[in-house]
Amino acid sequence: MRSFPAPAVAIVDRMRAAAAADPARAIAFQGSPGANSHRAATEARPDLAPLPSFSFEDALDAVKDGRAGAAIIPIENSQHGRVADIHFLLPESGLHIVGEYFMPIHHALMALGPATPDRRFEAAYSHPQALGQSRRFLRERGIVPLSHADTAGAAAFVAERGDPGVAAIAPAIAAELYGLTIIEENVEDSPDNMTRFVVLAQEPLPAEALADQAVMTTFIFEVKNIPAALYKALGGFATNGVNMTKLESYQQGTSFAATTFYADIIGAPGDPAVDRALEECAFHSKELRILGSYPLGRTRG
Repeated sequence: MRSFPAPAVAIVDRMRAAAAADPARAIAFQGSPGANSHRAATEARPDLAPLPSFSFEDALDAVKDGRAGAAIIPIENSQHGRVADIHFLLPESGLHIVGEYFMPIHHALMALGPATPDRRFEAAYSHPQALGQSRRFLRERGIVPLSHADTAGAAAFVAERGDPGVAAIAPAIAAELYGLTIIEENVEDSPDNMTRFVVLAQEPLPAEALADQAVMTTFIFEVKNIPAALYKALGGFATNGVNMTKLESYQQGTSFAATTFYADIIGAPGDPAVDRALEECAFHSKELRILGSYPLGRTRG
């Protein structure tokens, strides 16, 4: 794809060529070089070659097509909640979650020209998540937030546009990559801004890879359309002492009658308590599908 801004294309081409030399040791991420997902890929899996992809779908397709051995995708942010569309894309991809990674997020305001204290900007481009995480900063300065496909891509776009009256919100490394000046650092509204990423692959982790360590299991389920179905589906986790750390609902289709739930629990199939809880949940559900069991990246509770 050549949908990246012109200043990013040469870097993207070099990274893709490196990944193509050994696809099994490549990890796909969404965004231009310098994006937070790029940083997450290099920190979580420094042994793999990062492969830029224009969209989340492209990153997942790279794994399905064999152009990468894994993909790393942001799934939720401590300040701005779930990443849009991820709960739909993960089940549809057919891939398996094999890891998670938590990364502190810091954004910088960057633009062409000098970093003088009296500079004013009409607008700032960035990914919607970054704009949401910097909402108060932008509102206080009267800067109009404008969406872009990713943070680093926004920086490359501002460099390509050549207008000193617009800025980008992106990781600080993007300014260096695309010849911009950092006007202000740490513009995120919360100092403890954190994003959770998941690593996906074509095959699930074998049980032996999860032995003797804390494990997280992610699954989706759709309860039967009967009274108290959700209450009954969740009861088995309480009675079996299985800790559910996350439960979110989202609508499937346009009828607004079929609600799918996305859940994380501590433990994995093979543990008798987990097996009993999942069996009870499945009994009260139309469908239950495990998306992956993987080592716990951060202690819950």
